Amino acid sequence: MSGIEDDGTEGGGISHVVFDIGQVLVKLRPAPLFALLAEHGYQPDDLERVARRIGIVEHETGRLDGAGLLANVAALAPRPPDPTRLQAAWLDMFEPDRRMIELAVRLRTTHRVFLLSNVGDLHWARLRGVWRIHELAHDALPSFEVGVMKPDEAIYREAERRFALDPARTVFIDDRAENVAAARNRGWQAIQHGDTEHTLRALRALGVDTEA
Repeated sequence: MSGIEDDGTEGGGISHVVFDIGQVLVKLRPAPLFALLAEHGYQPDDLERVARRIGIVEHETGRLDGAGLLANVAALAPRPPDPTRLQAAWLDMFEPDRRMIELAVRLRTTHRVFLLSNVGDLHWARLRGVWRIHELAHDALPSFEVGVMKPDEAIYREAERRFALDPARTVFIDDRAENVAAARNRGWQAIQHGDTEHTLRALRALGVDTEA
């Protein structure tokens, strides 16, 4: 016997790896959006502050569609930008983290790999259509489809149901402390991602072969 179980995982350790997307598999770079808004009289200085002002929670839980979100973004500026340029700037926000993507590709050969992300319909369509992010995983759960977002316990419960997760054999990788804490409260292993080397070390400490 090879020691690989039916779920594709060696031994009795971690069998499922769940990745966040933003700031884990892709970096967020709001510079194009910020430059466009500045051009039209609004000087943003922090992406999270802008996100709160435009209703990102409503958007990423599916209560505000992409058109509504872009209308809120346009309303920030005294001189509303051209809608086509605005949508392009909102979508042009991703820079793939090649090493983390390569890690997900490697792990997919030995583990069940999933995506669990707070994301709205516009960015999800972009991530699928341009970056093919869904092909890194066996399945994905974007928050706007569920109606709740991390760190709400309900999205972790839904992930367990949809992905058939065994919490004790699941590791979750996310950049935000509150999302990591919520996963741990469900009995998952969890790693707060800061950089690739830290995440690799943490996975190896859990017995995950990151070089397979």
